[in-house]
Amino acid sequence: MVPADPTPPSSTTLTPAEMLQSVFGFPAFREGQEAVVSRLLAGRSVLAVFPTGAGKSLCYQLPALMMDGITLVISPLIALMKDQIDFLVGRGIAAARIDSSVGMEEGRQVYRDLNAGRLKLLYVAPERLANERFLQTLRRLKLSMLAVDEAHCISEWGHNFRPDYMKIAAMAQSLAIPRVLALTATATPGVARDIAAAFRIADDDVVQTGFYRPNLSLHVSAGRGSDRDELLLNRLRSRPRGATVVYVTLQRTAEDVARQLESAGLPARAYHAGMKDEDRHAVQDWFMGAAGNEAGGPRNGDPIVVATIAFGMGIDKSDIRYVYHYNLPKSLENYAQEIGRAGRDGQPSVCEMLAAAEDLIVLGNFTFGDTPTPEAVAGLLHFLLSGRSAGEVFDISAYDLSGRFDVRPLVVETLLTYLELDGLIQSTGPFYTEYRFQPLKSSAEMLAPFDEGRRQFLRKILSHARKAKTWFWLGLDEVITATGEPRERIVAALNFLEQQGGLTLQVSGARHGYRVCKDDFNLKEMEEKLIGRFLSRETRDTERLQQVVHFAAHAGCYPRRLLTYFGQDLPSDCGHCGYCQGIRPDPLPPAQRRPLDAEDKAALRDLVAKRHPALATPRQLARYLCGINSPAATRAKLQKERMFGALATVPFAEVLRWAENAFQGASTR
Repeated sequence: MVPADPTPPSSTTLTPAEMLQSVFGFPAFREGQEAVVSRLLAGRSVLAVFPTGAGKSLCYQLPALMMDGITLVISPLIALMKDQIDFLVGRGIAAARIDSSVGMEEGRQVYRDLNAGRLKLLYVAPERLANERFLQTLRRLKLSMLAVDEAHCISEWGHNFRPDYMKIAAMAQSLAIPRVLALTATATPGVARDIAAAFRIADDDVVQTGFYRPNLSLHVSAGRGSDRDELLLNRLRSRPRGATVVYVTLQRTAEDVARQLESAGLPARAYHAGMKDEDRHAVQDWFMGAAGNEAGGPRNGDPIVVATIAFGMGIDKSDIRYVYHYNLPKSLENYAQEIGRAGRDGQPSVCEMLAAAEDLIVLGNFTFGDTPTPEAVAGLLHFLLSGRSAGEVFDISAYDLSGRFDVRPLVVETLLTYLELDGLIQSTGPFYTEYRFQPLKSSAEMLAPFDEGRRQFLRKILSHARKAKTWFWLGLDEVITATGEPRERIVAALNFLEQQGGLTLQVSGARHGYRVCKDDFNLKEMEEKLIGRFLSRETRDTERLQQVVHFAAHAGCYPRRLLTYFGQDLPSDCGHCGYCQGIRPDPLPPAQRRPLDAEDKAALRDLVAKRHPALATPRQLARYLCGINSPAATRAKLQKERMFGALATVPFAEVLRWAENAFQGASTR
């Protein structure tokens, strides 16, 4: 991963402009890049709001080489990290990543390079910040900068709120990282204010460039879902060939549409998160033009990838000529990001949305599936806080709570984040309850490099290991109690032994510690507040979806409407979108539904009468009927039953009303 002899030029010998040319091979900065770089080099934190493909990554890669220490880059996608590492290493820059796909020996080498000060950039996923061992490592490093990609994920008001991102700002402060670069392509004015506040970024250090891309021609075609296959095929055949991405919502849709296009003689492949890693990589290589028959077809200049939104992040292909939205995007933020992957070479490109009302139901169900029931919120709060006094420390497993209260782990993490934001609890950090190791050397060889005092300390830890077949098991709480040594010292010692090649280490039993900050709160009031907060998120996500519908039906210039949403202005109509070319939007035909027959209705009544524990509330039942998985229904294997997803073509709100009436009727019988 790291070049054998990385020798990036010193900041004392090159200016940023000279380094841009000699190291990165670019003749000049793009719009906004120099303003960001100069602010970072002056020691200030910056928010960069640049459209997709505008060169955000260079804004931290270049100054990272001109600072003493390591730049930590937080990025949500492994594919993005891999591509950037390949680019940097190819330029002789010492960069590496730590993620779930990195092998054991490769990971050990990364840690050796970190400890030796050989790295300039380290890429990790946000979830890595919940890793006790990794945080121990960061505390020993000299960090010069933190770069946070997809920074809009920290905002509760953003379109892709992720609890792990909420912890980044506090982590940066606890590690005393001198400067932060927050990066996003999809921040509305309110979200940008949230990001700047979290990282203490001054107004003058928010650098935003225009979203308008004059080479993109935006089009919208409204119709019924059943007509889209033919419409897409006609579009692909009637326009000049070129690299194409067709975005869909569901994995099975990606497979079906790709199969139909391939049957029609077009070079199409599916891509989604449910595929095996090697299959996805093969499709990606084929699309980039770097693969041949291993991806199922010859090299070509006009590949078509039919993909969920898992595809595109970090795909640096400049000549994508077409982006089609076979399904409606879930928000205008997603839409802007996805069309931004077209025409990065500046050449004319077409982006067309095939709008159908049927998509509103599927996308809406994703939103409703993440809203916990009032009973779940009340149960979680009571479990977490009831009877605890200020200052008390406790720990939890999000996975265990997910199963216990029938909410997704992400929702548990979101609720905990809300409690942190409200000052009721404070994170004391993640940890593991169990460590196990496999020796790679004898005890004598492993301990030989240490002085007698450290050898005794290490022997004391290892003496509590219990051997299984090939691994030794350590219960960390037991070791702490028996030795009287602090947890941090024991974990650091085990990490060091692994990094020195003495053993292979694995951890399990992930838990997160919290401290209660106050006890003068009303549990019932907090319950109502949290239920309202989750319902508000549901409402906001639904409103975002309606914004997409309004955009599809907009009687005016499409780029102008899109820029208005992001708080920008286009002085005049673009002149080249579908509307400006005289194509007036048609109204969306109503969604088609499968009517319930007598057998369906009888099965529904029977389902309610059974009072299954996994379907004990109206919202649980509504989720099940709409085909939305939940931990309880999954454990009970109810997805195999006839009624799972039976009302998937009916809006969730209607199904929920029916479920509430059914429960009410059952209780009166």
